[in-house]
Amino acid sequence: MFFHWLEKNPFYFALMISVVISFAGLLEIVPNFAQAARPLSTEKPKTVLELAGKNLYVKDNCIACHSQMIRPFKSETDRYGKYSLSGEYAYDRPFLWGSKRTGPDLHRVGNYRTTDWHENHMRDPKAMVPGSIMPAYKHMFTNVADIESAYAEAVTVKNAFFTPYGPEFKRTRAAWEAHRPKVIADAKKIADDMKDEDVKKAVANGEVPEIVAMIAYLNSLK
Repeated sequence: MFFHWLEKNPFYFALMISVVISFAGLLEIVPNFAQAARPLSTEKPKTVLELAGKNLYVKDNCIACHSQMIRPFKSETDRYGKYSLSGEYAYDRPFLWGSKRTGPDLHRVGNYRTTDWHENHMRDPKAMVPGSIMPAYKHMFTNVADIESAYAEAVTVKNAFFTPYGPEFKRTRAAWEAHRPKVIADAKKIADDMKDEDVKKAVANGEVPEIVAMIAYLNSLK
C-alpha cells in the first residue's frame, strides 16, 4: 500500500528516492573519507628537532611564500612529486598548507634537496637560485633554536590529541633533560653534513642553531 501511495504522489516519490540515494552515498563516502584522514602507516610524528624547525618555519613566515600541498594535477606532480594525501597531515598542528606560491611548494622538498643545498640557500638564496627574491636568513646561523618549547609541544599534543610519542615524553624537567641528548644527537647528524664550522662547534657544545632545526624540518618533508 505504501508503494502504491508513493506512485500516486510524484513529489513524495522523488523525495524518497533522494533520501535513499543520499543515505547510500553517505554509506559509501564516509568510511573512505574517514580512512583517508587517518595517519598513513608510514607516517610518524615530527621529532623534537623537527618540531623546533617547524616552529621557526612559522615564526619566520615561510608559509607566506611557500605552500605544502601538491594538488593532483600533472603539472604539479611533474614538478613537485606525488600529490599530497590527507593522512600525511594527521600529526600536523597547525597545518601549513599555505595558499600562495611566491616560491615553490615544499611538501616533498626533502626528496630532492640536501642539507648542503639548504645551508647555502638559506645563507644566500641568489647564489643557489639566480633571480630569487627570497631574503637571506643569516641570523639562523647564530640564533639558538628553542628546542625545550618544542619538547613541551610534543608532550602537549601527546596528551591532548593522543599523538603517538613514546612514554619518555613527560611533563617534567627530568624527562626533558633525559631527552635532550637525543635532540643533540639528531642535530649533530645535520651539522656533520654542513660546512659552517661555527655551527658544528655550537652543536658540539650542546647548542642547536636555528639553521640546524630548520634544515631538519625541511629534510623531513617527503
